[in-house]
Amino acid sequence: MNPNTFNKYEMPGILGALGQRRFHVMAKPAGSTCNLDCRYCFYLSKETLPNGPGTGRMSDEILEKFIQQYINGVTGEEVVFSWQGGEPTLRGLDFFRKVVDLQKKYAKPNQRIENDLQTNGTLLNEEWAAFLKEHRFLVGLSIDGPRELHDLYRVTKNQRPTFDAVFGAAKLLMKHGVPFNTLTCVNRINAKRPKDVYRFLRQELNSTTIQFIPIVEYKGFETTAPYTWDSDKLPKDGAPEARPGHPQSIVTDWSVDPYDWGDFLIGAFDLWYRKDVGKVLVNHFETLVAQHLGLPSQMCVYSEFCGKGVAIEHNGDVYACDHFVYPEYRTGNIRNRPLSELVFSPTQVKFGYAKSEMLPAFCRKCSYLNDCWGECPKNRIIRTEDGEPGLNYLCRGFKKYFKHALPKVEKIVKRLKESPLAPIDRMDRK
Repeated sequence: MNPNTFNKYEMPGILGALGQRRFHVMAKPAGSTCNLDCRYCFYLSKETLPNGPGTGRMSDEILEKFIQQYINGVTGEEVVFSWQGGEPTLRGLDFFRKVVDLQKKYAKPNQRIENDLQTNGTLLNEEWAAFLKEHRFLVGLSIDGPRELHDLYRVTKNQRPTFDAVFGAAKLLMKHGVPFNTLTCVNRINAKRPKDVYRFLRQELNSTTIQFIPIVEYKGFETTAPYTWDSDKLPKDGAPEARPGHPQSIVTDWSVDPYDWGDFLIGAFDLWYRKDVGKVLVNHFETLVAQHLGLPSQMCVYSEFCGKGVAIEHNGDVYACDHFVYPEYRTGNIRNRPLSELVFSPTQVKFGYAKSEMLPAFCRKCSYLNDCWGECPKNRIIRTEDGEPGLNYLCRGFKKYFKHALPKVEKIVKRLKESPLAPIDRMDRK
């Protein structure tokens, strides 16, 4: 999906079609630097990626340019700053105090500025919690389930477990009233225990906003950009090589199995449906309901197009997406060209359209097309049974999930349409 291979679109394209210029930037103030060594992390390898962003910390110059250009570039009523990594808290509180001051300096009248921080939680303390509360940061806390599941992959540089530190961070955030979401990476191991994971998040952490992210990493992802692989060598759907664990598997051993991914979503969905509809937001479930209400997808992976969520590295380089931080998908640097021009450039628009254009015919005929739209392009690493490239590695799992969940989703949708203001916690969920 090299964006340079497309040439039939001009500005503003899909990204500027609504008149208001809205986009989202994921900022990497510490680059890929992290104090943990999570085995499945896709971003640690950016430190050594040839012609990649390298290591470093965002300078005061780049920080101010970024904040000014981002606020100026968005004409909608809200600008959301997302600070990720690596581990963004490695920059320390003084950096984020500068962030808040610069946002106040450049804020437009009647424009709301919001911040969210994705963190492993291990560096949070009382001072951090007080700051986050005072400045209304929304925190995303990475935790993969109960201790025995979390500590399998989420370890320190010395390979020490991190569960106690992360669990303590959650309690600290609760104590200070800091709102936080939980982000759980679903890998080859915890995917087999969906109900244990869901119950832990709800009962032990009282999480009311839950994100599940499937771990899918093709072998060689450290240096090979998506769509630069040899399509003829990709396994076909159903082949043993299209699952983890095979000696010639297309994915790493810790990647989630497609069938287990479907079962994981089903197991978590059933608990959510029985107990938590209307009370707990689970990213995959909430967006499916929204889509069947005729609303846009709440997740980029389920949208027909992508391209409005870019990543900015510590040195000011802008990339097409957080998962496309490779030289092939670098759109420019904010030192040389304003952020809004990079986000709405023809190159980025082509990237956004490509998500839909490169779908196999197999997908276009699928009854779940409008629910899935091929999911994330970076996961399209297998071929259809007739040999067409571009099929999502998780396809079989998604089909299991959609088949199971959609009848119940339609019940929720019907209830909402009939009584949009009524609580839905008393609905029949048999």
